[in-house]
Amino acid sequence: MIDALDRRIIAALQLNGRAPWAGIARWAGTSESTAQRRFNALRERKLLHVVGAVELDRTGGGSSMLVRMQARPGKGLELAELLAECPEVRFLALVTGTADLIVDFVARDNEELLRLLYTDLPGAHLIAGTEHVAVIRTFSSAAMWDAGLLPEEAVADLRPARTPPCERVDWDKAPQPLTELERAVVGELAIDGRLPVTTIARNLDRGESSVARALERMVDRGCLHFRTLAEPALLGYEAEFMLWLSIDPGRLEAAGRQLAKHPGTKFLAAATGRFNLVGHMVLPRRTDLFRYTDEVIGALPGLNGSDVTLHLVTLKGAWTRMDQFDA
Repeated sequence: MIDALDRRIIAALQLNGRAPWAGIARWAGTSESTAQRRFNALRERKLLHVVGAVELDRTGGGSSMLVRMQARPGKGLELAELLAECPEVRFLALVTGTADLIVDFVARDNEELLRLLYTDLPGAHLIAGTEHVAVIRTFSSAAMWDAGLLPEEAVADLRPARTPPCERVDWDKAPQPLTELERAVVGELAIDGRLPVTTIARNLDRGESSVARALERMVDRGCLHFRTLAEPALLGYEAEFMLWLSIDPGRLEAAGRQLAKHPGTKFLAAATGRFNLVGHMVLPRRTDLFRYTDEVIGALPGLNGSDVTLHLVTLKGAWTRMDQFDA
């Protein structure tokens, strides 16, 4: 579907979805005009999109609840479509294994969570069972994932200096809510993460300098990042799966730090429930799962149990429908 140049452009955008075209072109090995043209073509084909998203724990923007769902027989797709329309659903995938769907709900407080999960759950009549897992700390985030197609020098050049979640020491620091202007800027970037400051300012009827400062503040505080949404298969990762692990409480941090360093780890978080370490992973081939299970999962300290749910299709990521990218 795409060629090597397209992959290098996507890989550069994975490092920084808002990187200047000059930097993207340099590491992709092409001209700026070609890089932009290829990017626009990928967007038009609904293969790629860049969005801005905030870190929940740094802004007090809500909490994440991962839900493993079993659908009634033959109703998985219908249920997924109903859930995808829910604005509180940040991530949604159809999977195989001990669950049929994985849904990430983001709720502001317990009252909203109660409404989402027990009162107004979309497609409740199509659900055969659920299991809730509350995310309590991240070890690795999808915004920090490196596809590994570009040299380390490209990472240093394109990616803003950020502390990996597993190395953060400010987890006990109170979140800093966004200002009205910052929320408005995030709203624009959630639609298109590469919108120029001039366009954002015009849309919000605000001064360019004010918008630029608000954007810079959020990036500097680490509360705003840019996600490049593309199927991992486009970058050579045919196996995509969620990993559900049960780790001894006293070994949870050690296991999380160890697994976060694996190049196939896109997202990893400590959680509540029987699965207290949950990850979103990719590997080049499904056959790689054998060695991964034996050598990577099997080597984790304090491991008591594991489960794998293989992705069939991702419908939603970073609050964005993956099959409905705006061109």
